[in-house]
Amino acid sequence: MILSTTKASQLARLHTFLSFTAFIGALVIASSLHYTKVVQNAVAGWPEEWFPSVSATIGDWYPERNIFQILIALNSGKFGRVIFFSMSPRFALIGYGYLLNRSKFPSSALPGLMLVTGILRSLSCGGWVYITSSDDHDAHDILMILYIVLNLPWMFGNIQLSRGNVRRRRRYRILWAFRFWVTLLPMIYFFIQHKVHHVPGAYTYYAFCEWSLIFFDILYDSVTILDFENNELEVSINYFLASQGSHSSIFRCPSTSTDKNVSTLSAGEKSSLVQEHAEAHPETHLPLISELLVTCRPSLSFLSDLYFAYQSWTLLTGLPITLFYFSIWELALAGPEFSSLAALSPLLLGFTPVLSFATSRGGRTALAGAAGAIGIGLWWAESVWVRLGAVIFGVFCSGIRWAAEWRSDTQPGYHYVGFLLSSLSKHLNYGNNPAWPILDSATGGQHVIVLILGFFALIEFGTRPDYPFPASLDEVQQSSPKVGNRQAPAFREQWLLPSLALGSLIYSLHERLSDPSSLIAWSWSGFPTSGPHPHVHAPLTLLAQVLAAFLVLALSPFDSPPLSKAPSRVPRVAAVFPNISAHPLVFAIGVLSTYLMHTRTGWVGYAGGLLNAAFLTFITPAILQNAGAAARTCGAGRVFGRHGLSGSVFLFVGTFTVAYAFVPGAWSFRERTDLVLTAQLALIAPFFNWHPSSLSSAAPLPPIPRVARRYIRTTLALIAVATLIGPLRKSAPPAPTPAPAHERARILNAGIWAVHFGIDNAGRDSQHAMRDLFRDLDLDVVGLLETDLHRPVFGRQGSYMDIGPGPNKHTWGCVLLSKFPILSSRHHLLPSPDGELAPAIEAVIDAYGVNVTVIVAHNGQEETPLDRELQATELARIMSASYPDPLIFPRIPAPYQIMVTDGRVHDINKDDMDRWCEYIFYRGVHRTAYARVSRGSVTDTELQVGQFAIPAYGTTTGEGAVPEADLYLRAQREDLPKEHWFPDAFFGNAESGGVRGHYYHVFDAPLYYKLPLASASASAQ
Repeated sequence: MILSTTKASQLARLHTFLSFTAFIGALVIASSLHYTKVVQNAVAGWPEEWFPSVSATIGDWYPERNIFQILIALNSGKFGRVIFFSMSPRFALIGYGYLLNRSKFPSSALPGLMLVTGILRSLSCGGWVYITSSDDHDAHDILMILYIVLNLPWMFGNIQLSRGNVRRRRRYRILWAFRFWVTLLPMIYFFIQHKVHHVPGAYTYYAFCEWSLIFFDILYDSVTILDFENNELEVSINYFLASQGSHSSIFRCPSTSTDKNVSTLSAGEKSSLVQEHAEAHPETHLPLISELLVTCRPSLSFLSDLYFAYQSWTLLTGLPITLFYFSIWELALAGPEFSSLAALSPLLLGFTPVLSFATSRGGRTALAGAAGAIGIGLWWAESVWVRLGAVIFGVFCSGIRWAAEWRSDTQPGYHYVGFLLSSLSKHLNYGNNPAWPILDSATGGQHVIVLILGFFALIEFGTRPDYPFPASLDEVQQSSPKVGNRQAPAFREQWLLPSLALGSLIYSLHERLSDPSSLIAWSWSGFPTSGPHPHVHAPLTLLAQVLAAFLVLALSPFDSPPLSKAPSRVPRVAAVFPNISAHPLVFAIGVLSTYLMHTRTGWVGYAGGLLNAAFLTFITPAILQNAGAAARTCGAGRVFGRHGLSGSVFLFVGTFTVAYAFVPGAWSFRERTDLVLTAQLALIAPFFNWHPSSLSSAAPLPPIPRVARRYIRTTLALIAVATLIGPLRKSAPPAPTPAPAHERARILNAGIWAVHFGIDNAGRDSQHAMRDLFRDLDLDVVGLLETDLHRPVFGRQGSYMDIGPGPNKHTWGCVLLSKFPILSSRHHLLPSPDGELAPAIEAVIDAYGVNVTVIVAHNGQEETPLDRELQATELARIMSASYPDPLIFPRIPAPYQIMVTDGRVHDINKDDMDRWCEYIFYRGVHRTAYARVSRGSVTDTELQVGQFAIPAYGTTTGEGAVPEADLYLRAQREDLPKEHWFPDAFFGNAESGGVRGHYYHVFDAPLYYKLPLASASASAQ
């Protein structure tokens, strides 16, 4: 029987009323009955905390908990034995909204997606409402987070479905969604202050944000009142008793006034209809927030797309460095390395529902939002496993979105300019991308700023008008310019070669160009410098890419938006040199540049690197275009899934050229960087037109709309300016000239440390912590081991005086940091027949007018005794060759006796037999102190420090000048001048004292030695 006929808008009003009543009622009752109890939390209570949180209000106390749950139950629509599904406000609104949207958008998949999202969102809401924090804190939080995550596609999807003659519906949805997501940012901040830093009072501010989210969420859902009022939706409700087993509702909505079935129109008819509608109803195409958006919208759209490209590159380059933490601790394949296979996520595009979702507006919005919110937004997590899982998820979502865009995007320039921004951000942030998960606020992380930018980009993309959009790839091909007398041919039925070419290209960009100073590391040969310096000349790498990108713009056809009547045209230079990006001469340039980059050092090697950077930049848009065309012809999952696979294979193989000793089967790639580079070129080669007759008919560079061309040009110019200004920013005010800490006493403090590639015990960047420790200990010369930071698994630039052998030398590297001028240096690769290639630096520094040789070396592991013996013999030869010149050798040990006897050096403390893997040898200088400093959280090895007094020029310090027994005469600290004392701040232990976890250990204090008379006289002068 029919109970009644009512307007659906009344159900929406009922839903809003019950929701507000439930929350506000619980808040009023809780504050009235037990205020001090409900504001109490694990950190503090009244008066520091003075406003109750949502969780405490609705879940901890009687009777507000019960009243709240009863009102929420009324909103869910279950009343005793009579079930009114049609009168269930929450689920009824979801169902009726689906029917309404389906009638308006019959060919869109978005209404169905909103139906599923709405149901899951409601179920997760019921989860955190009925499972309170006092019942199960983890389940409550997980369901709450799931609810917030589902709000992303829910809100943006409904904004997209709000197009129509009533402007205020969409305006209100944008307004409340904007406030909802903006409020998340301070809420996360105050939650961290409360949960991590235990700041009293922070939870109160968190509570304000939490309540704001609740009310913004309810107000957003209340806009359905306008949906149903505008469409005059009525619901006739039939009901039977539950025992009779049936209930139903009749949905009625006036039909639309459209005279044509839009889904049956051709592309041209659609464009004409769109233009006619825009002219007849100009008010529906006006901006929703401000008239200013009419002018700014194209710029905002470009910036949004640029941000998403930057975000994707940030996540892609951030994954290897995050997961490598596990490898360096296990010295083997630990398992997490296979998380790099997240790049295979485009394989899912082989399933039609996934492809439809990924290419839709709502799908792309959801993927971008999830990648940013999780992949970047969980940087604060203390667990490295959580951060790794977050960035894996981010790469997974970004890979799908990337592939969907490449399949249909006519503006691949966005993606490469985003890559340049990622590289620039590392250059300006001392070698670390500010949005990487290994960073935090103390080490240069700018995640909050990046997330805020991402939020605005999501808002823009989710509310972007349907037109004018760039032409689809199909339309571009239909209107592509003719070359000669023939139409440019469609892409052939092949997918493997374009896929492999794209995978090789992405890896090449990542390997060599994701950090501007990496190419300099390839060409670095030491002092005196005969080539570029990492800090001074790194901008040249970016400038070479910018110039190549300008050249691509000059050769790319102009294209117009679909609604414009202006025809596409080919630039004059492109008409003279058609399809030059696929010309074999371009490939020849790539081969030559790769050869020079790999085999030469100094300026010649770096010039090859710059040419290689320009080559990769120049071919990127066309390779993306070809891969996209192949994806449309042969399937996006097939093309882009294999591109991810080939890139992952290169990532592993490129690492195995160095890390072969600990990985089964990796030995075959030992020191074969040349083969890896050759394979990259071989996979790119099929992209080029090798048959002379095909040069005039090959696919041209992708067309770029005139407006986008202007924006890209402006962005490239700004990148070039920022690249040049960056070094000036770092040196303003001018950096002081490096100088030793105790020049008057002619003291040289030297240290040795294996630093695990700048990744600390918690998986965070440790370079700031190392810098601070060196400063506090007044170190003048430091040898750092395991420092090659210029591979895709690291991707950061170093900031050292001599960065040692580069990535093309097949070694993990070592670094010499000195406050004294480096007069000359040589790089050595020590004999390593059984294990990994061991690097060494032999440098001569000017220490108070005396030439002192300093050697830094990383010797073989205990598993390779032959390597250790051969390396010790070679190092002894190098040290003996400089005899009797003064020498300091902070190093990893090889066979002890060979080093001491044949190298003609002294041990800093021959009685200390438990130094694990770090020894310090010396000759021709006077050792006055020796200390072992605990590692803190920086790495798994201690920092060993030796102090040496440099004799005056001409003083005899050779063999026999000082009796052997006198070399080890101990002294009290007070027996030496104060300049020789190590800092008192490092006295303490693991429980108390020390500086940031660093303290004198083993001996609990530095060891001091008597100062020879010659040096004592020099100190007194």
